[in-house]
Amino acid sequence: MKFAFRLFSLVFMLTLCNASFAQQPENILTESSDPNEGRPLDDIVGKRLTGDKRLLPYDHVREADIFWEKRIWRVIDIREKMNLPFAYPERPFFSILMDAAIGGEITAYSTEDDKFSSKLTPDEVATMGATIDTVITFDPETYEEQIQVVRNDINPEDVKRFRMKEVWFFDEETSTLQVRILGIAPLIDKNDENGNFLYEKPMFWVYYPEAREILSREQVFNAGNDASPITWEDLMEMRFFSSYIFKESNVRDRRIQDYLTGIDLLLEADKIKQEIFNFEHDLWSY
Repeated sequence: MKFAFRLFSLVFMLTLCNASFAQQPENILTESSDPNEGRPLDDIVGKRLTGDKRLLPYDHVREADIFWEKRIWRVIDIREKMNLPFAYPERPFFSILMDAAIGGEITAYSTEDDKFSSKLTPDEVATMGATIDTVITFDPETYEEQIQVVRNDINPEDVKRFRMKEVWFFDEETSTLQVRILGIAPLIDKNDENGNFLYEKPMFWVYYPEAREILSREQVFNAGNDASPITWEDLMEMRFFSSYIFKESNVRDRRIQDYLTGIDLLLEADKIKQEIFNFEHDLWSY
């Protein structure tokens, strides 16, 4: 009898607890509540694959296993059809790098060289590309003339090209030709007072292995399938972009444009790319 009475009391208490929880209002926000819980879902189902995906680290490569190596510098022009995702208006690639550098999530490096030797502070990155203008206004009550200083931040649409530094190497342990991106630098045009183009200048360098974690959380537009989102880290590792070579490692540290022009420049860039392919091909015998 005592056991049956205790069992009845336990069931009765659980029933009261469930009833009390059911009577609580649903619109009360707690610390763990989602502020966007009441918003309509702008999709068929919630997409969480990108957020739950883990970043895979690079395979360890020993120095003794690197049989051959070549450093390559490329330029990515976002005005090309294949590179249009870089200028995606909802979240441009430049805005991702700029916001991460200003927020201290990644480190930006000076363009004095491309060896990531001099760090930049977030404040120095924030002032890059910004212009200062003076605007004359009038007080609506006293009609007195006032001069205000207005700061115009850089427009992401002004960044049309990116510079990329990478290393191609042959790994003897896996017998594969691999490539690792080392750095990315946004390029901005410099104009004179009349708006005429003078030259192109890199703003800052970003060490790509450090930025992989940030890029793995940022989605990029997938033109082939909206149901299969990819991240910027996926796009970079899959080499899903169009670019051209403007420099390779050489004894004089010269760019191709320093000794060739016109169509010869493009042919030389294609020749360098073909030499890398032929190197791997010639290692195998059939």
